Amino acid sequence: MTSPQRRVPPHLAAQMAGPAFAGPATFAKVAALSEPEELDRWRPDVAIVGAPWDDSVSYRPGARFGPRAVRTANYQAPEWHLDLEIAPLEALSVVDYGDAVCPPGLVAAAHAAIRERVGEVASRGIVPIVIGGDHSVTLPSATAVADAVGRGRLGIVHFDAHADTAAETYGNPYSHGTPMRRLIESGAVPGRNFVQVGLRGYWPPADVFHWMRDAGLRWHLMGEVLEVGLDAVIDRAITEALDGPEVIYLSVDIDVLDPGFAPGTGTPEPGGMSPGDLLRALRRVVAATDVVAMDVVEVSPPYDCAELTAQNANRCILEVISALGVKRRGAAASLAVAGTSRRVEAPPGRPAADPR
Repeated sequence: MTSPQRRVPPHLAAQMAGPAFAGPATFAKVAALSEPEELDRWRPDVAIVGAPWDDSVSYRPGARFGPRAVRTANYQAPEWHLDLEIAPLEALSVVDYGDAVCPPGLVAAAHAAIRERVGEVASRGIVPIVIGGDHSVTLPSATAVADAVGRGRLGIVHFDAHADTAAETYGNPYSHGTPMRRLIESGAVPGRNFVQVGLRGYWPPADVFHWMRDAGLRWHLMGEVLEVGLDAVIDRAITEALDGPEVIYLSVDIDVLDPGFAPGTGTPEPGGMSPGDLLRALRRVVAATDVVAMDVVEVSPPYDCAELTAQNANRCILEVISALGVKRRGAAASLAVAGTSRRVEAPPGRPAADPR
């Protein structure tokens, strides 16, 4: 097999090495690819895909602007993960594969474009990380991944304040409140292997939970997280998601976080997780499973404050990339260990990060 062809032109490389506010507006300023043939030449480990679609929301709009905001929410390059002791963008080859072309107002066309774009990545054995967009984008994205790995082989661990399993929302069967029901009904993902963490609030109603129970879904309310502890809940979720399947799709609705940490979202729900707990949970899932895809959705920049929500979404992605990098390095066991207070030296030849 020939070596991957990964060449960045000199001036672009100089821009990519510059400050966060200059240069390409790709995720963490990684190289941009646009065509399937480039994926074949470059052969990356991870490809970022934008899904700028929010015409399926039921409350606040604005998540169509999420991919651009999340991509650029770095104040500096992610050079060195202090807890995991890894340089994530050196451990893995990460590219930005641009956005699916989502024509405003046309849900079928937008979802088809997302499914095709994600499928181009997943079918090549590359891990797609999708930035939404509202949560309806999980339907085409996870369907594409299920088709790539084989239906019945994919389990989903879903972090969210809301179950998103309604039959319809205001008459729309493809709203951001319905994608998980559509996934299960289509056969893309078995209901018993769809596991939800962080649910709380006042929706959905009892009849929807009856359907969820009949379909075999498992869910863990925020109250359970607080009562028995995050690690125990995540371990249960992993066991449930892998009850048959072999690989995992992670779906993170940013409103799983308390609105104090993520105000820029379409349907904020008080009483949620903290960013530190969410990052720890994602790291734990990656440590224990074969994560083959991820999405982060419902970031609405018009409602954000000081980029809090976009930064947290950006860090969710970086946490998963870093954890995947550690697994690639062959040190998966260390991922399950909580971060400790220790001084981490920069690797040889790597300048220390600006502490300011």
